[in-house]
Amino acid sequence: MRARTPLAAAALLLLAGCGGAPSAEPAPAPGSAPPTSGAAASTAPGSGSTGTTVGDFAVEPPGPLRGSTLEGPDMLVYSQDSLSEDMVERIAALEGVDAVESLAMAQVPVEDRVINLAAVDPATYRRFVPDRASARLLEAWKRVAAGEIAVLPEMKKKIPMDDQGFLSLGNATEAPKAHVGAYVAQVPQVDAVVNEKWRDVLEMKPGNALLVSADITAPQALRKPIQRIAGEDASVQILGPDLDTSVQQTAFLVGSVADAVGTFNYTVLGGGRIAPDPAWVAEHIRTEPVPILGSVTCNKAIFPQLRAALQEVVDRGLAAEINPDEYAGCYYPRFIAGSTKLSNHSFGLALDFNVPGNLRGTVGEMDRTVVSIFKKWGFGWGGDWRYTDPMHFEMVAIVEPRT
Repeated sequence: MRARTPLAAAALLLLAGCGGAPSAEPAPAPGSAPPTSGAAASTAPGSGSTGTTVGDFAVEPPGPLRGSTLEGPDMLVYSQDSLSEDMVERIAALEGVDAVESLAMAQVPVEDRVINLAAVDPATYRRFVPDRASARLLEAWKRVAAGEIAVLPEMKKKIPMDDQGFLSLGNATEAPKAHVGAYVAQVPQVDAVVNEKWRDVLEMKPGNALLVSADITAPQALRKPIQRIAGEDASVQILGPDLDTSVQQTAFLVGSVADAVGTFNYTVLGGGRIAPDPAWVAEHIRTEPVPILGSVTCNKAIFPQLRAALQEVVDRGLAAEINPDEYAGCYYPRFIAGSTKLSNHSFGLALDFNVPGNLRGTVGEMDRTVVSIFKKWGFGWGGDWRYTDPMHFEMVAIVEPRT
């Protein structure tokens, strides 16, 4: 009996929808069929994941991958701003550069983590995926073209889909939702991809990232000439299984509070900590007094709502329900423990209250009236997450207190 090739095996897994975490696997919504090719795969912001399709997020479906795939990208250029056509052309023309691919990249908060999301052309991006079976798995990329999201296989148990297979792209109630269409390998430093029609909905910066594949030239030799073209504010990193901690990184948050938060570059320190650009810290991070807690250090955007929420807690006689001695901070620039994924605390938008009685995976002891007050003032609560974090509150919407 002839042995199956890896490509054939992956295709069978896609068609059969078996369990486990293969290199490529479909993710049809439990109890419902995934959107058909050419149909949008999202719900209207705030409408809930009922499977009702609103708008059209479909693009032209890709055909079979012609020619050989690349070995994968060697470098990623990532900027706060769009890279101009001239920049891209000049990088592509450098001696030693074999191919480039423009895409939009941003960080999207999904419960307790921030995932790296890319908006791509599925027909051309797939050439850069190092896993060749995944790159050639046409059905997975057709689903991305149809408006679905494709996610790394290792994130299968970490993303909080609803019972219809939709993933909320953000922690706000009205955040847009995408149907998970496939679990498939991605390029390094990318956790999930959607097609380019999602860019405007998510307010991603078009063309702010560039994949670079080198020929036989070592990527280390290309870093300086690419940096000169892209500018000093761009992150030019060599891709591998781990984050290139020798260069600055870029945090570009999308969502309802993104404009208030700002975008920043950062360098990686030891122990899972990061050092955001001092100019961003000076502009956005403040230490100010608030009711109950005293002085706290957070993003300046949070203070009007935080004060309003805490003052309402006081006015309703519930101040004793928040213990200042059990407050665990707001601005804490770091990665999620054991990973290179940014924590929401890195942006100064999250606070942890009453830590001892509100540990991960428990229902917690937070007073539910206090929770409702914070929700009224634009905060999401970790107690609502699939894997609960009842100590955690984060700003997810702008609410302007009346003066």
